[in-house]
Amino acid sequence: MLLFFILGLFVHFVFFGSIFDIYFTSPLVHGMTPQFTPLPPPAKRLVLFVADGLRADTLYELDENGNSRAPFIRNIIMHEGSWGLSHTRVPTESRPGHVALIAGFYEDVSAVAKGWKENPVEFDSLINESKYTWSWGSPDILTMFAKGAYGDHVFTYTYDADSEDFGAHDVTKLDTWVFDKVKEFFHAARNNQSLFSKLNEEKIVFFLHLLGIDTNGHAHRPSSREYKDNIKLVDAGMKEMVSVLEHFYGNDGKTAFIFTSDHGMTDWGSHGAGHPSETLTPFVTWGAGIKYPQKVSAQKFDDAFLKEWRLESWKRQDIHQADIAPLMASLIGVPFPLNSVGILPVDYLNNTDLFKAESMFTNAIQILEQFKVKMTQKKEVTLPFLFIPFKLLPESKQLNIVRKARSYIKQRKYDEAKPSHLLSCSCIAIGVFVAFFLLLQDCPWTYYIYCLLPVPIWYAVLREFQVIQDFVTLLLTVPPSYFVGYLLVFILGIEILVLSFFYRYMLTAGLLAFAGWPFITQLWTRAKSISLSWIFFSLLLAAFPLMPVVGRKPDIFLVMGAGLLVLLLSLCVLTSLIKRKDSFINEELLLHLFQMLSVVLSMCVTYSTHSSLRKKQGLPLLNQIISWLILAFSLVLPLLSPTSLFERLFSILLSLMSTYILLSTGYEALFPLVLSCLMFVWIQVEQETLQQRGISCKQKVTSVRFTCSTDITQFRQLYLDDVRRAFFLVFFLVTAFFGTGNIASVNSFDLASVYCFLTVFSPFMMGALMMWKILIPFVLVMCAFEAVQLTTQLSSKSLFLMVLVISDIMALHFFFLVKDYGSWLDIGTSISHYVIVMSMTIVLVFLNGLAHLLTTKKLRLYGKPKSHLI
Repeated sequence: MLLFFILGLFVHFVFFGSIFDIYFTSPLVHGMTPQFTPLPPPAKRLVLFVADGLRADTLYELDENGNSRAPFIRNIIMHEGSWGLSHTRVPTESRPGHVALIAGFYEDVSAVAKGWKENPVEFDSLINESKYTWSWGSPDILTMFAKGAYGDHVFTYTYDADSEDFGAHDVTKLDTWVFDKVKEFFHAARNNQSLFSKLNEEKIVFFLHLLGIDTNGHAHRPSSREYKDNIKLVDAGMKEMVSVLEHFYGNDGKTAFIFTSDHGMTDWGSHGAGHPSETLTPFVTWGAGIKYPQKVSAQKFDDAFLKEWRLESWKRQDIHQADIAPLMASLIGVPFPLNSVGILPVDYLNNTDLFKAESMFTNAIQILEQFKVKMTQKKEVTLPFLFIPFKLLPESKQLNIVRKARSYIKQRKYDEAKPSHLLSCSCIAIGVFVAFFLLLQDCPWTYYIYCLLPVPIWYAVLREFQVIQDFVTLLLTVPPSYFVGYLLVFILGIEILVLSFFYRYMLTAGLLAFAGWPFITQLWTRAKSISLSWIFFSLLLAAFPLMPVVGRKPDIFLVMGAGLLVLLLSLCVLTSLIKRKDSFINEELLLHLFQMLSVVLSMCVTYSTHSSLRKKQGLPLLNQIISWLILAFSLVLPLLSPTSLFERLFSILLSLMSTYILLSTGYEALFPLVLSCLMFVWIQVEQETLQQRGISCKQKVTSVRFTCSTDITQFRQLYLDDVRRAFFLVFFLVTAFFGTGNIASVNSFDLASVYCFLTVFSPFMMGALMMWKILIPFVLVMCAFEAVQLTTQLSSKSLFLMVLVISDIMALHFFFLVKDYGSWLDIGTSISHYVIVMSMTIVLVFLNGLAHLLTTKKLRLYGKPKSHLI
């Protein structure tokens, strides 16, 4: 028995240790040949300033008085050098950040065995390749690079580790210590002939590590006065250091300067994850070999930082953090770090085309060397019949690419030697071949569109290869069982959406699954009231797809009941707003009452029209006028309401419900009301699930405001759970389509829906009104989606693109389900399904813009004071 126990214990220890051997083995390889640019470098020396923990926005933005916190750096951006954002990667910690900066590669996963404090495997770096390096700063960072250096050419000056005290009265002394020691160093060098001669060598590096900002950020938060004052101190200190260096070297113009940060910091003073406030760091460079500022009239970026920082006129060039290492190596002419995966940002270089081409060629060969060594190592430990070479880069193709690039450089065809044109040339060649093939077969012109359209699409996809690679890498970090389970659920969800086009009750099945969702997450234990609301309204909405198609059983009393429920809900909301606000603006109160009045008028007009038509007395003119006026004002009144999330969304609901009641004939009048209630709960649910992931939400839903402007804290990294959010949106949109009928069939449209507006047959006008009736639930869902994007701190572009991908997957289903045989009904239905799903992606673009307008735009009545107390 004891033997079995010991054996079992041994097996468990083996399996425990196996994960470190399998998953946490260093990807670094050794044995590469050093590569360097064979042309004279522009700089003799490089000065690297690293402000630990510095956020990009806090450095670049202006303070409350419109002044820069870093006037020296801003002057560099405007008059002396180039700038941009350096995009770091997780984990956003000091060690991996500095390794990426100086060695050019990202996190070595085997560092887990060392507690993430140092790299367990030796690696090459810029410091190792330099002739001499002098560094000042934290012992945690400097000693790491000193250990990996060969020879005695690296000199470090560090303060005592006990000085890194978060509770110290003034931690800026960590930075002033560095500046003081550098000044003493250069002063002493004038009286030390040996040191003086070393300082006048080429290929030397000065590294100043400034830890004060990071320490202040942890102790006081990045929004604190201490953090911002530390930035001012660093800026002034750098200005003094530059002056000392230029004076020492007699302004010889052979010094290159780089200022950046290893990582940023969250609003609550932490780092390590992938929030933009942690991954976006400043990058400013000037001096020998660096381009001067470039004035531009317009720049295209997916953010609004340029406008916020008032730097629209100065060209911004973003880079990846690992790209800084090859840039520094190129500037001083040392071999590129052997383990670097960085790509030289040639747009920063102020040099000849020959130098740029040679530098890029060297960069490519250096990365190719790693590939060759890795492949050789893998081949040596793999059985011959099991080894599969990387098909996209066989040895023959490697030689061909290298030979062509070298040939182009010799012929001074520098643009051809740059790899960015290889992809475009390949795509053009494929396009010409396809067109020639179709021409030989005398194909119709439409075939050219079908066959050639994928070429530019795949060109755009392959240009973003790094993004795809990062996405695949992210997926590989997800536990396999979790990923497979998530994938199966996603596929099942897509199939339910497809089947709902044929069987409406599949939507009921999906909503029942939604109702059970809180029980399989932590939502039920953390927020029972929200969970109960979600379950209740999901079950309530699930009843609609089981009801007959709209128009089969008209019931005016259900329409009146829906109106009364809207009025009751309005009174509750109005009471809640009056209690919650210290003061209530007359204008807001009048608007709310006017919208309630429009609902009452809609009920009266609907009932009166129904009675008049039943008595065969026709449509009363007054009813027709009121109906058109309500329709006209329904899209304007929400723009007069406050932009706070809850009030604006409820104002949109009231306005659209007044129109929807006029267009209703039965139970469908209740549908937008129930759908909207579920949407309000969805917004609360998504914020709650976000908090469960440990992401801080600054505001409660009741205090969030819709706004057109964005800042750095409104964006975060994508998570797998965001795919679920996108799927929820698509499901709700399909429910809005088929919740009350099958709009893919012509007989689902009931002309009685438009009798409050007109009774004389007018196909275009009636069709437009019925189309607006269909779109109203869509608009409600899209407005809620705008709120979800805002409260979950995710870029609308990211979520919207995921929605389009899901819609396209559904469209692919229906593409293969299109029939060209059978009855006309079968053929027509299969075509209409495909057209609807394809149109959804187009309509979504329009609805997204409309929802953004309805939620963010604010109109003011002329002649009215801004606020009055009641």
